[in-house]
Amino acid sequence: MDRTPPLIVVTGPTGAGKTALALALARDFPLEVVSADSMQVYRHMDIATAKPSRQEQAVLPHTLIDIREPDEEFNAGMFMDLASRAIPEIRSRGRIPLVVGGTGLYIKALLYGLAPAPPRSPELRAWLRARAEEKGSAALWETLRRYDPESAEKTSRNDVVRIVRSLEIAFLTGQRPSGVLRGHGFSTPRFEARVVCVMPERDSLYRVIDARVEGMFEAGLVEETRHLLDLGFDPGLRSMQTLAYKHVVGLLEGALNFESALGRIRRDTRRYAKRQVTWMRSHHEREVFLAPGRALETLSGWLEDLLAFR
Repeated sequence: MDRTPPLIVVTGPTGAGKTALALALARDFPLEVVSADSMQVYRHMDIATAKPSRQEQAVLPHTLIDIREPDEEFNAGMFMDLASRAIPEIRSRGRIPLVVGGTGLYIKALLYGLAPAPPRSPELRAWLRARAEEKGSAALWETLRRYDPESAEKTSRNDVVRIVRSLEIAFLTGQRPSGVLRGHGFSTPRFEARVVCVMPERDSLYRVIDARVEGMFEAGLVEETRHLLDLGFDPGLRSMQTLAYKHVVGLLEGALNFESALGRIRRDTRRYAKRQVTWMRSHHEREVFLAPGRALETLSGWLEDLLAFR
């Protein structure tokens, strides 16, 4: 009989309160977090990524945080491998692994594996991105629509990263990306898991995002960005093109004033949260979507079950 306990996952959009929820649970349960956040893996990037503070990490240990430099590669496959090793290690210490993060692809890769797609082609990606800059992301999306209407339908016209990856798969394999994914199926789980998607009411979430962005500036976001530049990290790096850093670079270079930078970061973060919600609702239809208060109650019950399971 398989006595492996189910894996508990907490996901949700940025600003949903996932870290606060995990800290609240840690008061009653022996937890360690496996971070499923594509930006918190990077060193020197603390404020803009809303990384748990040192004090919070002292209360609740986190793994897969601060494991890469901002100019180093990290992707869903790497996360899947590292997280798959971290989970049994945490259990071997008599503690409960709690996967927490808003990077939906990372969580899906961990739970179901990745489709057999070709590795990245830097040359092809550079060409596709140049096309996007020249013609606009909507024009690149139209190219995807002609190759694979199904993939295009599921991809935002503004999501250059996904459009480029889908076209890359199509050009390198000669197959429609939707067919590659469908062939994999994502139907055989690698872990038995219980997933809570924390979903605050939209207006409440947006108020939290607006306040968080303002708090980032108060906490030293400009100084953090300047430090990254002083360390020699190129503003064009993918890690530096996130919601906050690129606009702070614009502020430092004089292309934006403070109010413009603040407004753009708020706008982009709201849009990012909206994309996260859309992705989660389309990929976690069998999971539990709860407001933060209900999520705490439900997760506490699941963790009680795990303690009894052991």
